[in-house]
Amino acid sequence: MTDAPPDILRAHAEQQFADELAALARDDDRPRPPSWRLSPWAVVTYVLGGVAPDGTEISPKYVGHRRLIEIAVATLTSDRALLLLGVPGTAKTWVSEHLAAAISADSTLLVQGTSGTPEEAIRYGWNYARLLSEGPSRGALVPSPVLRGMETGAIVRIEELTRIPADVQDALITILSEKTLPIPELHEEVQARRGFNVIATANDRDRGVNDLSAALKRRFNVVVLPLPDDAEQEVDIVRRRVADLGRALELPVELEVLGEIRRVVTIFRELREGTTSDGRTKIKSPSGTLSTAEAISVVTNGLALAGHFGDGVLRAGDVAAGLTGAVIKDPTQDAIVWQEYLETVVRERRGWNDLYRACRELT
Repeated sequence: MTDAPPDILRAHAEQQFADELAALARDDDRPRPPSWRLSPWAVVTYVLGGVAPDGTEISPKYVGHRRLIEIAVATLTSDRALLLLGVPGTAKTWVSEHLAAAISADSTLLVQGTSGTPEEAIRYGWNYARLLSEGPSRGALVPSPVLRGMETGAIVRIEELTRIPADVQDALITILSEKTLPIPELHEEVQARRGFNVIATANDRDRGVNDLSAALKRRFNVVVLPLPDDAEQEVDIVRRRVADLGRALELPVELEVLGEIRRVVTIFRELREGTTSDGRTKIKSPSGTLSTAEAISVVTNGLALAGHFGDGVLRAGDVAAGLTGAVIKDPTQDAIVWQEYLETVVRERRGWNDLYRACRELT
């Protein structure tokens, strides 16, 4: 994997944090599983943050329970695949990318699950021009990310596994149990090199869309990534990611926006939990998940408004539009929930009059 060009919109994790990965690898004398670029200890340090042996500061990529990440990394050293489960916005994709970057130095072996994902995305396809001209051959075969990961002994990522049709999902069973991918057209098979494994993600809201078969479930060890424990932890996550995105997007705005971040996080948590933070008032919850990822999006969008159409300072009017769009997914039911919340909570809360007025103007 080469360094990202300076004008790239979003660098892969192994490019963006190449210095940290190199610092951890330089003096990493702990045991490493075959084909791993770092030891399991160093992988956890990279994901959760800490200090490399040479004193390099390692920034945290995930803020949460250390034991969950240790279990995830330990799973990848075994013969079982890893399934990261949780509601949308709990950093499943983010964690899977950084785990692949730290273990294999390559997070690009990716299958994006959708309702239209074909079996070729899991197994292999064919270059039909070559297939017609020369028949089945290795040159005509188009390897999937899974096949390439097997051949190189690398981590493969499968996003939104439960969105993939059930018959396509089951193409993984032989791969995960036998560590082999048959190619009957060539009368041969690909055997996985040591170091190969799969990290899949799925969200709780999609259970029942294309649920995993019992046979496939047995091939995975499940780690549930929860929403942040408390408001301060969630505020810290949003602050870090917004600062990173603001720098990457070169937004012309002052990044000291902790007050507005705290208000957005408070609103999301109260609407998710169905009660105000002091526990005194019961409120209705909207249909959306109102995840931490959505809070990051609301604040980042507000920064863009403040930087390009304001005075460079994030204000209530800049986050109001993002808040309204995040809460109102169902234009009928959610609009009622949001209006009730504005009138019963936001309007009565000391120091929130500016946010109340900005949101009312939009609704």
